[in-house]
Amino acid sequence: MRTLPLLFLIFLVSCQTKAVDDNFEKRNLSTEFKSYWYDGKAELTSYDLEFYRYGEKRKGKAMLIFVTEDFLSEAQVKANSKSETTRSVMKLNSTKKFNTGIYPYSIMQSAFFPLGEQRPLLKLTSSVQEWCGQSYAQLNHRGDFKLRTHSYFEGEADSTFILKPVLTENQIWIQLRIAPKELRLGKQDILPDFSFLQLNHEKFKTYSASIEQKENDYLTTTLRYNQLGRVLKIYQEKSFPFEITKWEEMEIKGKDTLISKANKLQTLKTKYWQKNSDKYLHLRDSLSL
Repeated sequence: MRTLPLLFLIFLVSCQTKAVDDNFEKRNLSTEFKSYWYDGKAELTSYDLEFYRYGEKRKGKAMLIFVTEDFLSEAQVKANSKSETTRSVMKLNSTKKFNTGIYPYSIMQSAFFPLGEQRPLLKLTSSVQEWCGQSYAQLNHRGDFKLRTHSYFEGEADSTFILKPVLTENQIWIQLRIAPKELRLGKQDILPDFSFLQLNHEKFKTYSASIEQKENDYLTTTLRYNQLGRVLKIYQEKSFPFEITKWEEMEIKGKDTLISKANKLQTLKTKYWQKNSDKYLHLRDSLSL
């Protein structure tokens, strides 16, 4: 059998890849969106946090950090510069910090969502640290969702598995900042928030859930998992840039309902990665941290 020239094979693979990408509908970003999100700055918002852990309400702080970046799809990392091999994404770094008695908890998740086309999340990482140990989970979207999880708990040490791409709870926060009313509503299979699965030792898989939206003083998006006893409510401004003002996470156990809450403190637009000198410590005061 005659061997195909290497350049032809490369061309064929690239065309096939492009054909796969073309299956996704292009996302139309408004001039208003581009002006706000492509200004080279990140949006940092701080929140007062009341979070239930071990059945008790803990006080702490939460952060939502939204920023657009150039992303290398193959390596699945932030690119040093824009090129033909990068795609534009919105990244959300979300953190929660609180104390449980003598020892602290620190939770951080990073979600990378494509802005050029309407397709599922590209990457997600989630880490939970406390004095007993730490757990880590990562999702990479390469055809399928490829997941790796690591934990210090027995039975959760190291796992790898594959899921079909679906809507993820972590990406909903980003979609609500882009076009909240374009979110698909109703009953559907959703991959829950990674930190919730880690903290509650639930299986990393899709669960049946429903999404509702109501518009009063705020646009309120409610995500409900009956099987998990979890309800998430996100409250945001009704006009662009659709800032998230507060949220509630309800944990329903029998007759008891524990409601964790976060309420907005301050918002700051800045290139925070350039503010790592001690002379910028005052900016933490600007965020009420």
